[in-house]
Amino acid sequence: MDIKTASALHRLRLVSVPEALSFPALLIFGSLLSRISDINLVMPLGALHGILFVLYVVFLLDVWNRAKWPAKKVALFFLLALVPFGGLYGDRVLKRDEADSVVAARARAEAAA
Repeated sequence: MDIKTASALHRLRLVSVPEALSFPALLIFGSLLSRISDINLVMPLGALHGILFVLYVVFLLDVWNRAKWPAKKVALFFLLALVPFGGLYGDRVLKRDEADSVVAARARAEAAA
């Protein structure tokens, strides 16, 4: 795996957890607080979630382009972004893939030496 692919995967991992947590926060805090009090957090939390979701999709498309993922895997990660807390599972999968690629790179480096 080259450095650009690894950094694209890392960017996707970095945005997946905040995106996964922003949607439930919008549903729980934004909706609930606006109904039971005068505090209205729907607009700021909605904007934050929207920005994180767009970043997630852009980074996912970048990973698809660089890592040559099959369309099924990209569709799975997109669906995980639509499910509350789905990005947490996606982060775990990406973390495992990242660790596997590091081990494979070290093995190739040792074989070459």
